[in-house]
Amino acid sequence: RLSTMQAVRSTIPVAAAASAIVTLTGPSKCNDDHIPSLDIGWSHHGPVASFDAKSIRRGYQVYKEVCASCHSLERIAFRNLSEYGAWSEAEVKAMAADEDVVDGPDDQGEMFDRPGKASDMFPSPYANEEAARAANSGAYPPDLTLMVKARHAGVNYIFNLMTGYCDPPAGKEMLPGLHYNPYFSGSAIGMPPPLMDGAVTYPDGTEATVSQMAKDVSCFLAWAAEPEHDDRKKMGMKIICALGFAAAITGYMKRVRWAPLKTRKIEYVN
Repeated sequence: RLSTMQAVRSTIPVAAAASAIVTLTGPSKCNDDHIPSLDIGWSHHGPVASFDAKSIRRGYQVYKEVCASCHSLERIAFRNLSEYGAWSEAEVKAMAADEDVVDGPDDQGEMFDRPGKASDMFPSPYANEEAARAANSGAYPPDLTLMVKARHAGVNYIFNLMTGYCDPPAGKEMLPGLHYNPYFSGSAIGMPPPLMDGAVTYPDGTEATVSQMAKDVSCFLAWAAEPEHDDRKKMGMKIICALGFAAAITGYMKRVRWAPLKTRKIEYVN
């Protein structure tokens, strides 16, 4: 018994050291330079949930009238809108025709502007990165196509960022051109508050509050990052049902084939 007690006592320092190492090396949010984004609870989260088509339409309007002046969607084509189903093909063609797209060269070797087509990608507000930085005091507005996937909290980060602007706490000095947002890394962001109540007028009569517009444009950007979201879930459910049916048939056939062999009685006669 004495040797057992000595062995136990000798393992206590080792266990304590291992626990301290795990604690020190494990992730800790208390050292983050921003507030973790709150989970809003989106209607498209879930194994069989789909995007809200009406919210995506409103979100596109917010992007077009508010965000598109600085941010691009370079990996989305106009035809993707009709492929999703929230817009008809005629609506998409009309939306694309409202845009001037640089094309060419022509027979003279010159570039020219033409009305957009459904196969065109969304136009960028700036010709290049240098022009974007020059127009935004050195800050480069990122492309928003995959922004939801590029941030750890995803769509929750987008919503919290757009609604999280507030006055800095006492003692927090902001450099000229920066704005305080506790959800942004470092809490100092070059983008001014993009939304204000009534910034857009929704055709369906929805009240355009800051939270409503933030929710709609966040939903639209979530769709832009994953246009195949709904089709993927539909295909996943079909595959799960098919595999379940195949498993049931396999189990039944196994019982049919092997039951006579496993239940037969073998007798040896001298």
